Amino acid sequence: MWEWMAWTTPVAVFFTCIVLMLVGMTVWEIKSPTTLRKGWLPIATTRGDRLFIGLLTAAYINLAWVGLGEKMVEWFSLEAEPSVWISFVLSMLALALVMRKG
Repeated sequence: MWEWMAWTTPVAVFFTCIVLMLVGMTVWEIKSPTTLRKGWLPIATTRGDRLFIGLLTAAYINLAWVGLGEKMVEWFSLEAEPSVWISFVLSMLALALVMRKG
């Protein structure tokens, strides 16, 4: 069933983090219902909205990193493609920023 997916350690960690975030957000929402607030995003959002926007941002960062990996080898004269762990850290920082300030 999962043969099509390349289950490497970074992929497994990424999806595990998403599942843990969804579980954590569900518990948080049950304990303390959210209200709309306006941050630097152009719309008023709830915690769930910011999580969704942050997850989309994280996915796009990871896709861009993987897509530009070969080009980065040329641009920066690297010997190998940069590690996907770098994009994982960048995407989680972007997610945290959206959740906190968005």
